[in-house]
Amino acid sequence: MTSHTSDSVKIPQGFWSGLRELGFSVQEIMSQAQLPLHIIEDAEGVTNEQYFAIWQAYSDLVGDITLAIIKLSTAFDTAHYPPSMLATYHARDYRDALNRMVQYKRLCPPEHLLMTEEGDRCLIELNWQYAKQSGPALLVGITLATLLELGRRGTGKPLNAKHVEFTYPMGDTKLLEAYFGCPILVGAECNRLTLHRSDLDHSFLSYNEELLEILTPVLERTLEEQQNSPSIIQSVKWILSRSLAGGHPDMKSVARNLMVSERTLQRRLTDEGTSFKQLLTVVKHERALEYLADPKLEIKEVAFLTGYEDQNSFYRAFRLWEGSTPSAWRVKHMSSAHSLAR
Repeated sequence: MTSHTSDSVKIPQGFWSGLRELGFSVQEIMSQAQLPLHIIEDAEGVTNEQYFAIWQAYSDLVGDITLAIIKLSTAFDTAHYPPSMLATYHARDYRDALNRMVQYKRLCPPEHLLMTEEGDRCLIELNWQYAKQSGPALLVGITLATLLELGRRGTGKPLNAKHVEFTYPMGDTKLLEAYFGCPILVGAECNRLTLHRSDLDHSFLSYNEELLEILTPVLERTLEEQQNSPSIIQSVKWILSRSLAGGHPDMKSVARNLMVSERTLQRRLTDEGTSFKQLLTVVKHERALEYLADPKLEIKEVAFLTGYEDQNSFYRAFRLWEGSTPSAWRVKHMSSAHSLAR
């Protein structure tokens, strides 16, 4: 099971299988999205923007967004489910399945689900994790439809929703109301599926205790590892800080340390709103202040430890950072530290 970073999405093979069953090839989708075909094989996944573009491409090819939502949500073969989806399909009951869906969605952003039970209702709100923009209308519709479809398949009952809200126009509202079996509100403040709370008690015909005993520990461990793993910015800064002294760390060497391609590293940093050059400057600045705070180190040693071959280059850079020379900064810092100590 592969965890995903905040700026990447690994699209399961079942998605492409479902599209093929509906008559669309991978090549058609990627061409419509104006994306290179090779990115879907990248171990790091696609960016959030590319992920949204792929969904928009499917929507554009189908033409009818309502038809696209219903077709793909009902065409998805459970044999092609990734482990996280298998764990929901083989849950004990509908409530267990939805709770697992909410939890395991965190393994593959950008969709983020918030589930609450109150009175006779169960509300599931869709938000976007890490993404700079909202997902396309088609993705919103299919995400909410999949939650209802999960209950229908698992229980074997023709369950209907209580209410569905969309922030976007969603095509043929009457057709969607027939599919969800409830009123549809368009132009709402959030994207939300409201279920009958009593339906959550229905047992799943597909319940598989043995399979869950295998999948659950793996998925929970992956979630824990993902939550504890450092961000790409933290990882790059850590590698740079260890490589500065007397060296010239470049993107190629850092990418090799992270076991990703230079292209992937550059893409992920861009998605985080930064660049390799900016992070290198930040690390040099941070380390310079740290070393200058140690009176035992000479200025020329600090310059070397922060990756500068000569003191003049270090002095020029430091003036840009702090507006003073390293020596002046050290005197001021030492005076302040001495005053605080008294």
